[in-house]
Amino acid sequence: MVRVVIDTNVLVAALRSRLGASFMLLQRVGTGAFQHALTVPLVMEYEDVLLRPGMVYLAPGAVQDVIDYLCTTGIDQAVHFLWRPLLPDPKDDMVLEAAVGAGCPWIITFNTRDFAAASGLGVTAIKPADFLKLLERPR
Repeated sequence: MVRVVIDTNVLVAALRSRLGASFMLLQRVGTGAFQHALTVPLVMEYEDVLLRPGMVYLAPGAVQDVIDYLCTTGIDQAVHFLWRPLLPDPKDDMVLEAAVGAGCPWIITFNTRDFAAASGLGVTAIKPADFLKLLERPR
């Protein structure tokens, strides 16, 4: 089964609208379509961003339920190495560390350009819609 790391911007999009690929991706979490990995710093980032006033149109309790579900269904990946900085944004390095540590070939994000250097570590940044298409391909 393919492993991925879901960037925070994808969760924001999923919780702001039920119409896009991000929401469709979130609906597939925990179904066996793919596995997602997370680290403690990544979960803290999810909470920090998603619980900001006005960021998403859900009550804080509902947002926390989504984060708890992600923690329950995800692979808890410890990070035993630090090779920062590699990417322009230190928070993107944190996402990349989770992917490398968990052996994820994909980071699902809207900021694919910001993760260009990740290819040197065997990780490819892909947009949610493109990842969903990848999942639908016959194997």
